[in-house]
Amino acid sequence: MQNACSRIVRRCIVPFLALTSIVFLVFSDALADSVSGAESAMRSLAPFLQPPTEFAGKLGVFRSPLLFNDGSTVKNAAEWPRRREEILHEWNELMGQWPKLIARPKVETLSETNRETFVQRRVRVEIGPQQTGEGWLLLPSGAGPFPAVLVVYYEPETSVGLNPKQLLRDYGLQLTRRGFVTLSIGTPGGNARKPEIGTARCQPLSYHAYVAANCWQALANLPQVDRDRIGVVGHSYGGKWAMFAGALWDKFAAVAVSDPGIVFDESRSGVNYWEPWYLGQDGTRTRPPGIPSVENPRTGAYATMIERKRDLHELHALIAPRPMLVSGGAEDTPARWIALNHLIAVNQVLGFTNRVAMTDRKEHSPDEQSNERLCAFFQYFLRSR
Repeated sequence: MQNACSRIVRRCIVPFLALTSIVFLVFSDALADSVSGAESAMRSLAPFLQPPTEFAGKLGVFRSPLLFNDGSTVKNAAEWPRRREEILHEWNELMGQWPKLIARPKVETLSETNRETFVQRRVRVEIGPQQTGEGWLLLPSGAGPFPAVLVVYYEPETSVGLNPKQLLRDYGLQLTRRGFVTLSIGTPGGNARKPEIGTARCQPLSYHAYVAANCWQALANLPQVDRDRIGVVGHSYGGKWAMFAGALWDKFAAVAVSDPGIVFDESRSGVNYWEPWYLGQDGTRTRPPGIPSVENPRTGAYATMIERKRDLHELHALIAPRPMLVSGGAEDTPARWIALNHLIAVNQVLGFTNRVAMTDRKEHSPDEQSNERLCAFFQYFLRSR
C-alpha cells in the first residue's frame, strides 16, 4: 500500500515540479528581458532627464504652481491635492465644463487584418454624446494584458504608418511593434479648424481632452489592455491635444508631446493657442487666423488667460507625478526647460525625481532619433513596469 502511494505521489509531483521549473524559467527569461529593456530605455533617456546647465534651476516669470491662491506655499505632498484642485477648477472654469464621460464607450470593429506581428482593426469608437470617430486599433500577438497608448493627430492613418508622406509621425505603429496596444484617432468630425464638439460648452481643445478621456475608457475596457498602464502621445496639433488630455484626465499614466509649444508664446506662429479651434473660441466675435495684434485682438478663454497671467506650466503641474516627455523641436527649444523646472519642483515636493524629460532637435518634424527616445520613454515608464 505504501509503495502504491509512493508511486502515485511520484507520478503527480514529478510532472508538477517539471512544469513549475518550466514556468519559473519562462518567467525568469521574461523578467530578464523586461529588466534589460528597462535598463536600455533608461540609458537612452538619462541624458534628457535634467535641464542643460544654462537653464538648471531657472524659473523665469512663471508664477509657481506651488503657490495657493492666497499666496501661501505647498509645503508637502499632503497639501498638493488641494492646490491641484485649485488649478484644475480654475482651468475648467476658464475653458468650460465637459459633457458627462462615457463609462463604456462602444467600440465597433469595421475590418480586421493581420499585419507584421500584430492585428490591425479599423474601429468606430464612441467619443462623445451621439458622436463617433473612426480610427485604428493595433493589438500585439499574445494574451496580454499589454500597456497601451492613445495616439492623437489630425487623422489616424498617419499614426499607423498608412500615410506615406508622413512616416515619421507613425507613433501607433512604432509602439505596437514594441509590444503596446495602440488606438489612433483623428479630429472629431475630421476638420481640425472646425472640430465637431456637439452641444458641449467648452473650448475645442478642452473637448479634445474629453474625447481622449473617453478613448481611455474604451482602451481600459479591452481585455488585452492593462488599464493602469495607458499613456497618450501626439505631435504638433496632436501634442497640444495629448498635453491637455494628460493634464485634465489623470488616469493617463504617462504623457508624451512632440513640439506642440508647451507654453503660450506669441512670438511663434506655430504656438497658436489663440486660434478659435483651440482656446480662442468666442461666442460674441470672431477673428481671422494669425498672431494676436491690436488689429486682430485675442478672443475667448485665451484672452482671459493672458489677462490673468495664466500659462501652460500650470497644466504641466496637473500631470505630476506621472511622467511627461517633451520631444522638442522648432517650437519647443531647450529654453522651455524654464517652464518645466516648475514641474520638476512639483514632483520633488511629491517625492519623485526623473519624471520630466525633454529631448531636442532642430526641426518641427520628428526624426528617427527623437522617435526612438519617445518610444524609450514609454518602454521605461509603461512597458517595463
